[in-house]
Amino acid sequence: MTKIITDEKKIDELLSRSVMEVIDKNDLREKLLSGKRLKIKYGIDPTSPNLHLGRAVGLWKLKDFQDLGHEIILLLGDFTGTVGDTSDKESERPMLDPELVKKNMETYEKQAQKILDFSNITVVKNSDWLGSLGYAEIGKQADAFSVNEFLQRELIKKRLEKGSRISLREFLYPLMQGYDSVALDADVEIGGTDQKFNVLAGRTLQKLYGQEPQNIVLLGPLLEGTDGRKMSSSWGNTINLLDEADEMFGKVMSARDELIETYFIHATRLPMEEISEILKKDPRDAKLDLAFEITKIYHGAEKAMEAKKNWITQFSDKKIPDNLEEFSFAAGTKILDILKETNLVSSNKEGRRKIDEGAVKILDNDGNEIQKIDNYFEEILEGEKILKLGKKMLRLKIK
Repeated sequence: MTKIITDEKKIDELLSRSVMEVIDKNDLREKLLSGKRLKIKYGIDPTSPNLHLGRAVGLWKLKDFQDLGHEIILLLGDFTGTVGDTSDKESERPMLDPELVKKNMETYEKQAQKILDFSNITVVKNSDWLGSLGYAEIGKQADAFSVNEFLQRELIKKRLEKGSRISLREFLYPLMQGYDSVALDADVEIGGTDQKFNVLAGRTLQKLYGQEPQNIVLLGPLLEGTDGRKMSSSWGNTINLLDEADEMFGKVMSARDELIETYFIHATRLPMEEISEILKKDPRDAKLDLAFEITKIYHGAEKAMEAKKNWITQFSDKKIPDNLEEFSFAAGTKILDILKETNLVSSNKEGRRKIDEGAVKILDNDGNEIQKIDNYFEEILEGEKILKLGKKMLRLKIK
């Protein structure tokens, strides 16, 4: 069995790096210093097929506990994911089809393995216990909470003020997440700051069932995505763990300079002293180091270095890389069809938005802009050219 590490410096960093609040910090610190093996739980609802850097913040914190020798539980919320949590939403989240949730989480373990050591981890699904609960048990749990507690939540209050619909289903989600902690008898739960009400529900239900209330590690701040809003799959502004190396590197380089330090702290595990030295550099050079470090984590040093060279060639030297992905289309194919079929956009709606933003351009083979697309129905004429969308480029052969 893995030895428990009680190094004070490591414990203090665990309780501070990427952490906004700990409930109860002194109690948890004493437990960590005692050498007791703790059971640490972190849950992810499979509401989309991709884990991204924002979601990975919790995985990194789970890894911090794992490195100290504690028992790690990765909870895949296949049942809660179906019901849907609106903690971070200003509108009601629709229920998801169970088959979609199942499909979404097919590669979650593979993605999490990029951070966690899966030789020493327990992976569970909460449908194993939530799916069998009856009205009597749910009623017992619901009796531990008041409606007023739920209505005091910030986003719920905003929706009430706007007259927006709030479903009774939303009242049940905190009970489900709370009961996860009972079913697993967790000592510690990791969650985002937007999850505070839900994770506190775990402490309430543990008391109800005669368990010692878990300590809670609340993570934050929530990472911003490539468009400046909170990183979210529903907004399409994510840096995904499964992104190809060039794409991942480019997305990091497209982030605002103000996010360099935030990304270093929350999306890597470089020592803080090393981060401080990097931040003394010119922002462009610091961001190159950041993009290399993040890409290295998920693709290895060799591919990260190749992605760095490609980015410099493409954007600093203003040359077109030799390894652009190639696509062939018939002359006269409409631009929206090309954008969708090459996966540069996920829908016509997104394609039209990108065209409105002036982000879709045609370049020659030397990287010179020859056309900015401003017509949704633009037909692409015969010839070899480069299609550019934001930071992404690909080679078109139109025949």
